[in-house]
Amino acid sequence: MFRSTLLYLSEQKRLRRFAETSRFARRLTSRFVAGSTLADAIAVCEQLKSSAILSTLDRLGESVTSLDEAAAARDGYLEALAEIAAHNLPTTVSIKLTQFGLRLSEERCHDNALALARAAAAANNRVEIDMESSETVDSTLSIAASLHEACGNVRSVIQAYLRRSEADIDELCRLRIPVRLCKGAYKEPPSIAFAKKSEVDANYIRLMRVLFDRGVYPALATHDERIIDEAKQYARERGISPGRFEFQMLYGIRRDLERLLAQQGWKLRLYVPYGEAWYPYFMRRLAERPANLVFLMRNVVKG
Repeated sequence: MFRSTLLYLSEQKRLRRFAETSRFARRLTSRFVAGSTLADAIAVCEQLKSSAILSTLDRLGESVTSLDEAAAARDGYLEALAEIAAHNLPTTVSIKLTQFGLRLSEERCHDNALALARAAAAANNRVEIDMESSETVDSTLSIAASLHEACGNVRSVIQAYLRRSEADIDELCRLRIPVRLCKGAYKEPPSIAFAKKSEVDANYIRLMRVLFDRGVYPALATHDERIIDEAKQYARERGISPGRFEFQMLYGIRRDLERLLAQQGWKLRLYVPYGEAWYPYFMRRLAERPANLVFLMRNVVKG
């Protein structure tokens, strides 16, 4: 049994490595990934800026296997901050703490993230801390709170499908830490996460209203038009101006909706991933919204 498990994992790793280096796969994912290099991503952010759309850079990669890899991830993000400043872009950076070494050493992960937050603060910029699978929530929120206290320029992601998220948002609002609210794209058991889409949507709207009422510059990460309309209506009813919050979307998912929001004067930020390690990100996007596969095939046919 143990040997068969190892063989399965080895095969999965081989397939993932093949996918990430395949020319066809690169073409297939080009709709959702800005490119393999930082220069590719910066070019996308410049294009978005010309359309009055904000951006945040995600250097793809998750759980690293050594502290040296974690340090390299930190340095890659420091380079990204320098390029953002050099090009005068309205662009933040989004990080996954497992890429900064969370599963190897929480202390070293904290130090890596703190170095980035300090560099961002010096450049009058922000660090957005992505949320990952449920076992990392407590440590992620702890590090986010520490960075907020030290630098005051972080925003933490909260996932509406987790049952604990209402309590987490209450605490983040108390600490005056900005929140990016998303639905969530990791597979979690029903004991800790809402299983039905209707339940996730209802919780998202409930948490969105809390953030409008008590949050600090919240970001609403969604492609759901019904939820976006709910947000617009609630903001108007409460007299909340477009400058006090922003919508966020993933690069390449809803270009039609992006244009509409920008034309209507709402603040919109796109999450722009780049790099070689795109496979986990890509697979979650397909699992999160199967219609993305239709977008992909159309993109490939257009060539």
